[in-house]
Amino acid sequence: MKLPDQSSDEAVFWNRIDQFVRQKKRYLFGEIKRNKKVARKWMLNIGRVLIRTGRHVIERFWNFRKPVLRVTRRAIKLRDQSDTYLTEWRVEREVERIVSDSGPIIVGPWLSEVGFEILYWIPFLRWVKKAYDLPSERLVAVSRGGVDLWYSDIADTYIDVFDEITSEDFVRANEIRIELSGTLKHFSSDGFDATILDAVRKRLGVDRQRVLHPSLMYRLFRMFWSGHRPLGFLDSHTRHTKMVIPERTSLDGLPDRYAAVKFYKAKSLPDEPKNRLHVEKIIEMLAEQLPVVALDVNLNLDDHSDYEISGGSDVLSIRDLISPTPSTNLAVQTEIIAGAEMFVGTCGSLAWLAPSLGVDSVGVYSDARFLHSHLYVARRVYHLMRGGTFSALDLNAIQTMGFRLGEMNKGRS
Repeated sequence: MKLPDQSSDEAVFWNRIDQFVRQKKRYLFGEIKRNKKVARKWMLNIGRVLIRTGRHVIERFWNFRKPVLRVTRRAIKLRDQSDTYLTEWRVEREVERIVSDSGPIIVGPWLSEVGFEILYWIPFLRWVKKAYDLPSERLVAVSRGGVDLWYSDIADTYIDVFDEITSEDFVRANEIRIELSGTLKHFSSDGFDATILDAVRKRLGVDRQRVLHPSLMYRLFRMFWSGHRPLGFLDSHTRHTKMVIPERTSLDGLPDRYAAVKFYKAKSLPDEPKNRLHVEKIIEMLAEQLPVVALDVNLNLDDHSDYEISGGSDVLSIRDLISPTPSTNLAVQTEIIAGAEMFVGTCGSLAWLAPSLGVDSVGVYSDARFLHSHLYVARRVYHLMRGGTFSALDLNAIQTMGFRLGEMNKGRS
């Protein structure tokens, strides 16, 4: 086949076609490149606008967040305040209803910790009696352990729980309360309360009676313990005064001068090796100054078991003097504390009682998480009532100081 000549018309035609295609190809690729550049620039501009707009929206939202948070916090605060005031109003209305007639009023039964009974329940009853002008003959105090002297300025009649039920039933009922509610505290009345109140009613010879139950006090003061009400709120609903000092009548063999100690295992002083060591050292130091009487009754009536205390001839156990019964154990311990020169023990319980009897008290603890508000109250009220002094001893401070001094001594050697 003969190829066309370069100068022929056909060659010129195909050459022009080739040039045209090449030209269009360059133009097409140029347009694509220009369009990509325009599109990229357009997208960048849109991105910048979106970023500026988004930043502006975020800034506006962030600035708007502050007043929203302020309003939310105020709403929560107002809700909490309304709840606390409503609770206070309901409790006071309930107290007014209870005292409205002229019949006997049972105050109790108190079945839980000694510390709350001393620091809050009894002062609360004094306030109720004063605020509503109640005569002592109308009030019937129901507690346990022979603590009639604790209520002597409140009620003319005292009935001991252990005169109506056995200690085994008492322990079991408290165990059930802990299982159901997770705490020994008397936040509500239960079937065991009804059993005790029926026995009290029979003893009094009445068909019905009004009951001022500890749950009212717990409902009212929980607002203070949780930090929703100030100390002035507690002051306005309590009356702290010295207790009647018992005479030393039931015990023989006590030294003329002695320190009373009561160390038990609690959340504030858990059973740990370092705490056991500190307890032993504290008692040893006390025994070097004067005889020590340990209130280790070991009756196991609640969830607080005693620390085992060992010592020489200067450490005397209450069990060497007398075997307290459930119905007398707190009365005996009250009598011993009242005759002591000082009291040292686990912070709580009898550590709150001693200053009310005019005896200086040292409350020992290693965990203050559950004590902050109670320590605040104790330091204040015992100072105002001019009873015995109350001091708190944090074992963590002793451990920290001892550790540092030990390191210093090592460095010197």
